[in-house]
Parts: sequence; structure tokens; C-alpha cells
Amino acid sequence: MTEPIIGIDASRVRAEGITGTERYARRVIEHLLQRPGPYRFRLYWNTRSELPFPIDRAEISVIPFPRLWTHVRLAFELARHPVALLFVPAHVLPLWCPVPAVVTVHDLGYRYEPQAHPLRQRLYLELGTWWSVRRARRVIAISQATANDLIRFYRVAPERIAVIPHGVDAQFFPRSPQECAPVRHRYGLQRPYLLHVGTLQPRKNLVRLVQAFELLARHDSALELVLVGKRGWLAEPIERAIAESPFRERIRWLGHVDDRDLPALYSAAEVFVFPSLYEGFGLPVLEAMACGTPVVASQRGALNEIAGPALVCNPLDPANIAEAISAARQPDLRISLSVAGRTHAAQFSWERTAEETLAVLTAALGAPHASTISTHSCREDR
Repeated sequence: MTEPIIGIDASRVRAEGITGTERYARRVIEHLLQRPGPYRFRLYWNTRSELPFPIDRAEISVIPFPRLWTHVRLAFELARHPVALLFVPAHVLPLWCPVPAVVTVHDLGYRYEPQAHPLRQRLYLELGTWWSVRRARRVIAISQATANDLIRFYRVAPERIAVIPHGVDAQFFPRSPQECAPVRHRYGLQRPYLLHVGTLQPRKNLVRLVQAFELLARHDSALELVLVGKRGWLAEPIERAIAESPFRERIRWLGHVDDRDLPALYSAAEVFVFPSLYEGFGLPVLEAMACGTPVVASQRGALNEIAGPALVCNPLDPANIAEAISAARQPDLRISLSVAGRTHAAQFSWERTAEETLAVLTAALGAPHASTISTHSCREDR
């Protein structure tokens, strides 16, 4: 009997410059290929460059296309060479999807913070998510918060949703001052610093983080604020807040940094601060915890669910953000936050993510097409 082929959209896999969605796509595919099972995998790849991980258990279908790759080129390839199931790790199925499918939805932030997304992007996410969750046999949500949103906004039946959280890369563990020293020197970080990691875009709430830092900087002449992440859409107010800050010389925007430097940057930080207005998961929070760094996180979105022992703050109140940071810097609390954070982060692994994802794909292979829409409340089964 021929082994069924599971096709995977690998177009979001990147070796460099990755955000949370790209990291998820790369890691879940990488670990799926390591799982035993009576399947073959076919990875759809939209560039002629090589994939950044071993592909011994998969065949590669390289199908470059200049525009509308998902909706035109991938759809055409699936019609010409069907697979038993398609897995899309990032939100959007082809508008014409001729095979059964499973899709991962990361967040519905555009519903909560519409002004933080350009109109064209918001419409694409709205329509693409609506179509994808109706068409897919199963939907993977990366947090219970996202699952609840899928039920609330798109009336997805709870039994079609599987909540499968991200994992934490093995490279994230506490680094000694000696190990951190060359990385700090490379980026010119000689003073104590607060750290934020994430794309510069409105929902990351960085204008209020800058305002909170200013409250602290008035009383601490050594403290710096370090922002790591590439420039995103609608970043102008953030750039303006930094440029106009009276403490702009102590606000460092490093842009995207090499992944290999992140563990040292986390480990050397006084506090990791993540005051987002909305997150579908919030992976940098767990990465910082895995490195033993105290964390201050927003109360919003999935962060209440994911952030565990982090100190929480009201993201709309710069003074409250500053108060939480000050508390996290106190020696006794720093130690307890560090220990509790490492224990919490250890629960999240990519091996578990891949194992649970493969179970969903296996179930979807044998499931009928699920188009039923339900208004049932979400089951709290995690």
C-alpha cells in the first residue's frame, strides 16, 4: 500500500531575519520530519535556495512564482499533483484548495487592534482567515486565546480546533557574564539595560514602553533601553517617540540581530519587557525566561496564558509598566522570577509541538470534510 503524502507549505521558512511565525514554520516542519510514521512529506518551496535544515524524509517541490504564490502557483501544483493532505503553518489556504487541509492560525490581532494594521493587510487577514478556517478539516491554534477568538469571531466548532503551543529552541539557556561579554561588546552595551525583542509595529506598544523607560531613566542615570527587531509597518510613531525622547541617547535600536546572539542578549538584560497590546502567543517571553531573565509582560491576549510567573502590567499605563519593571529589578524578586521562569519555559518544546501536530494531521487524513459551524463554547482542555 502506498504511503499517503502530506504536503507542507514551506514558503514561510527562513534561515535569517525570522519573526515568530517564520520560527514556528521552520521548527514545526523540521521536527515533523523527524517523527516516525507511515507518511511521506512533500515540501512546497517558493525559492531556489536551499532549505535551512535536513530534508532526508521529504521530497521538495520547488515552484517559484512572482506574485500570488499561495493562491495561484501552489493551488495549480496541488491540482496537478494532488497529495492526501495539505498543512499550511501560517494562516492562509489557497482560495482554490483541491485537497483536504489543516491550517495553523497564530492570532487575530487585527480584530483587536485594527488601527495597528494597514487597511490592505487587515482585509487580507480577515478574508484569508475566514476562508481558511471554513475550508480546513482541522485548525491548529497556538494558544487557547486564539482558539477562543476563532470561536467568537468565526464560529469555528471547538471540536475542529487543536490548541498546540510553540516550543522554545534548545539554544535558549542562561549564559554566564563571560559568555555575554563579547556579545555586549559587539553591540556596545556596557550599561545595565532593559530588553524588548519583536518587530517595531504598533501592537508591540513601544511608544508606551519608551514613556515607561523615561520615568525610570530620570532616577537611574545608567539604565538603557534596548530594542531588538526589524522595522515593521506603521513604525513612524515609534521612531518619532525615540527621536524626541530626552533620553534618546540611552535608547538603542539594534534592528534584527543574529539568532546566535539572542541568548546572550536575553541573559545579560536586567529585565525583559513585553507590553504588547495583543499577542497570539508571545514566544520571546518564553525565550527570555529560558535564559533566566525576569519578565514583565502585558495582561492582554495570550500573554496571561503563556507568561506564567512573569510580572504583569497594564499596557495602557506607562507608569504601571515602569512600576512592574522596578519591582522586577529588586534582587530577591529577580532571583525568584528567574527560577520560576526557567521552570515554566521548560514545559514548552518543539518535539511536543511536532508530536501533537502530527496527531492532528493523522486525524485529518481520516476525517470527512468538516464544514459545520458551531457556536459552542471553547473547551478548556489544556
